[in-house]
Amino acid sequence: MVKELERDTANGKLYLSSRLNEQGKKEYENLLRQALQNGNDETLAQRLRSGGLLRSTEEKQKRTGGVTMSRVPVTAAETLSEGEFNRFYIRGLCLRAIQDGIPELVIYRAKEVANPRPESQSKIGTTISAEALLEDLRKHQGVDTALGLPAGPNSGLTVRLP
Repeated sequence: MVKELERDTANGKLYLSSRLNEQGKKEYENLLRQALQNGNDETLAQRLRSGGLLRSTEEKQKRTGGVTMSRVPVTAAETLSEGEFNRFYIRGLCLRAIQDGIPELVIYRAKEVANPRPESQSKIGTTISAEALLEDLRKHQGVDTALGLPAGPNSGLTVRLP
């Protein structure tokens, strides 16, 4: 996981959420590294919250055009932390699978969700190429990936070895 973080950092591709304030953008790489080495998504979220590293408001597009300001959700630290920690976990697991000659990983739900999306449900138990998934996650920083894994914020989906 840390190797993948270092890869992103060296290539200037570390995802910095627009919800991070200026101080948050300065501290994020170090906090993420600490969580990847000695913590988890919860420790990362707690540090983002307690350090006051998130913006309080953000611009949103109106359906009718234009923009409006709205409050950043109180769950923003958890959403960011869970999503990015999971992305680096998946990348690390892909590296391990490739090194061990395991061609595919199995998609499963690691976190219960109240209202699972049908498109997420349909992926559970299917397999995905470790090489293709790693390449996809390296190319697509942030939320959206071509292969659809992770399946968006709060999906609870990740991968495991077969």
